[in-house]
Amino acid sequence: MRNLIIKGSLIGLLSLGLASCNKSENQMIAHIGPVGTLNTSTTDLKLSLADGEKPALTLSFSKVEVTGTEIPVTSTIQFDIKGNNFANPLEFVQKAYTFSPTVNQMNELMLKLGLKIGEQGQLEVRLKSEPAANAVSYSNIILLTGTPFKASSWIYMPGAYQNWSPETADSLLSSTSNGIYEGIVNFPVGKLDFKITPKKNWTINYGDAGNGTFRLGGDNFNVLTPGAKKVMIDMNKMKWEISDAKIWSLIGSATPKGWDGDTDLKFVNDGTGTFTLTQDLVAGDIKIRYGHDWGINFGGSINDFVLNGGNVSVAAGNYTVKLNVTKTDAQGNPTAIKVSVQKNEK
Repeated sequence: MRNLIIKGSLIGLLSLGLASCNKSENQMIAHIGPVGTLNTSTTDLKLSLADGEKPALTLSFSKVEVTGTEIPVTSTIQFDIKGNNFANPLEFVQKAYTFSPTVNQMNELMLKLGLKIGEQGQLEVRLKSEPAANAVSYSNIILLTGTPFKASSWIYMPGAYQNWSPETADSLLSSTSNGIYEGIVNFPVGKLDFKITPKKNWTINYGDAGNGTFRLGGDNFNVLTPGAKKVMIDMNKMKWEISDAKIWSLIGSATPKGWDGDTDLKFVNDGTGTFTLTQDLVAGDIKIRYGHDWGINFGGSINDFVLNGGNVSVAAGNYTVKLNVTKTDAQGNPTAIKVSVQKNEK
């Protein structure tokens, strides 16, 4: 059994209500049991579009035993490709002791990790138990086998933001081909109108019909205010929704706007959750932040961007940056990202 010592000076932060304790001399000890066994309902994933909303498997585990001082224990399910040693896992923080992702969710997860459509692949899954940063432990590893399928379909958004060209319009994605399409598009000032086309031409187009609905040949959609927007188009109910979206950006002395403004990455609506940017940089420093705000920012080194890390130095040149979120907290805020910063040859 592992012992985690919590000094008396932290007692107030843990809301234990023990104000009478001597802060410099007393200690409270939490006895933390070992992480339990991770169990699964199956290791052979039967993945198909027809069963997309059914559970692909159920993972279960027991609560970690804590005696003495009661402290929170964060439990996280980690997935990675077999043999990758969980170097870049996709992680899901758990509030309950069972986790039952659907077939569609597992299919999307496997594709995000790099497995190929129509080719059998293997994932490893384990439980991470984290009562404190210096007391992390892991469960047994379970090997899962499955074959990802193609489920995605797209519609397109020609509009003023890209000079009304269907051939180069941004797409909206339905990852399960269920008729509901979503994506993130950045609308500049004064270029707020768009339409929807099922193909990259004007032969069939849809527009606004008022009150959150649309129709064939309707008026231009309008997002009202500039910035990054999440667009939802429901082709089944002929309804649409627009909401503000948070995106990733570069900032720093090496970027065009320096430390005074963001250079936005573009969201790629292809189901991988990738943000990308190709940009000339001068010699200097960069950081990456979320939602144009310092509340969530990443730095450290060009090969390892970590939450609240330091400035990252780059040489002058043209770079392509690709970013994927690999971990979020229980509120959905990103806590870990995978970043590629590649200098392009002229």
